[in-house]
Amino acid sequence: MNKMLLGLLAVVGGFALPATADAAARAIATADVNLRAGPSTRYPAVDVVGGGDRVRVYGCLENRSWCDVGYDGQRGWMSSNYLAYAGGPRRYTGERAIRAIEAPVISFSIGGYWDDHYRARRFYRERDRYDGIYGPRYRRDRDRIEDRDRFDDRDDVRRERRAERRRELRQEERRDDRREFRQERRDDVRIERRDERRERIEEQPEPIVPLYRVN
Repeated sequence: MNKMLLGLLAVVGGFALPATADAAARAIATADVNLRAGPSTRYPAVDVVGGGDRVRVYGCLENRSWCDVGYDGQRGWMSSNYLAYAGGPRRYTGERAIRAIEAPVISFSIGGYWDDHYRARRFYRERDRYDGIYGPRYRRDRDRIEDRDRFDDRDDVRRERRAERRRELRQEERRDDRREFRQERRDDVRIERRDERRERIEEQPEPIVPLYRVN
């Protein structure tokens, strides 16, 4: 009997664990936001998570302000303000989303984290420059810093959107140039054909008109 009960619990546990992982995997980004190499906007950007893209949450800081996430085969940190989770008919954002997916509380250490994920990155050689950003002073002033970080992230998103708009404008200009070129080419072809018709007409011999003698 005990063996059967233990077996049943093992099966139930086997289903329960993937459900939590699946919930974490369904967290989504609410806007375009930088994925960073640590829990602050002062860490270098690793990638840009697109608004609406899914991320896997591996854990969050104790104050739920930043979370360690996986995105497109990469690992990095995102502000929880840009995370959302849909549980049934309800949608949770920010810290409520973190509680809904039951993300574990974790800490951050630049040494181990960067060794595991960023050895091939250029900024890895400069980690002494970033070491200490997340420390006692950071945690003591985290409310003030997180408020500033949220504005920094918004500035990053605005800059990225402006850059995307500039790229779109350049593409539109190139399309306009191609249309103008094609139109000019068509005009040139029409002019050439018209000139050819005129030349053929001019080259035709004049008709011979017979002369009649009038008595």
